Amino acid sequence: MPPAREVIADKGYGSTDLRDWLAARGSQPVIPPRSNRKLQYEYDRRLYRERNVIERTINRLKDFRRIATRFDRNLKSYLAALCIVAVVIWWL
Repeated sequence: MPPAREVIADKGYGSTDLRDWLAARGSQPVIPPRSNRKLQYEYDRRLYRERNVIERTINRLKDFRRIATRFDRNLKSYLAALCIVAVVIWWL
């Protein structure tokens, strides 16, 4: 896969080695630094806040046991169940 423009991650992935590797690939790391870090890196706060929306959506999908446990082993069946659950979530 081609490298992404931005890679959004939480503070646990804020190591210097990972940041250097992402920069070498051509990706911008959007990772907030830990509060006790001596060198505080800059990051796009607006873009990092959008990560929360994605996490909440995935957690809502996991409320449905069939999706969380990947009950359907067939890709088409799993995708169909995922689409149905997405519609139910959107409807509510």
